[in-house]
Amino acid sequence: MSAEVGGWDQLDDLAHVGISRLLAAYADTVTRRAWSELDELFLPDCRIEVDTVTRPAFELTGPGALGEFIGGAVERFDFFEFVVLNVLSEPDPSGDPDRAVARVHMCEVRRLAASEEWSTAYGRYTDRVVRIDGRWWFAGRRYRSLGRTGTDGGVFPDPGS
Repeated sequence: MSAEVGGWDQLDDLAHVGISRLLAAYADTVTRRAWSELDELFLPDCRIEVDTVTRPAFELTGPGALGEFIGGAVERFDFFEFVVLNVLSEPDPSGDPDRAVARVHMCEVRRLAASEEWSTAYGRYTDRVVRIDGRWWFAGRRYRSLGRTGTDGGVFPDPGS
């Protein structure tokens, strides 16, 4: 049985908990900068779209490319913590019970090593996830920055979900 929330049909509790655990594992992996562990979360052919708003959008494929990108982006920070703020999951439009979509709001708390300037970045992921042998994996991901504090800060127009 699903219940609609904000136009989204919620998954059953067990599926939602599994997807939330996947997102918690991602947050932990990124915070610890343990890039090789992304292989345990993302399918090898996972397509990742990144729109930081202040640069042209681009795509990556697979956990290795994602780890290289994030690693390069956060190496300038002597403190970096990725925080999941909210997770809303729904069944995949195909009706396949082993596929789902998640909308995730997040923030990054970080400090530039060179200047000791603190900043916070806010964004939204729209994830396609798949359950294989009882375990959830990222199968596709779209990221969009929503705002940042600090010298590169601002609030960015929300294009919707």
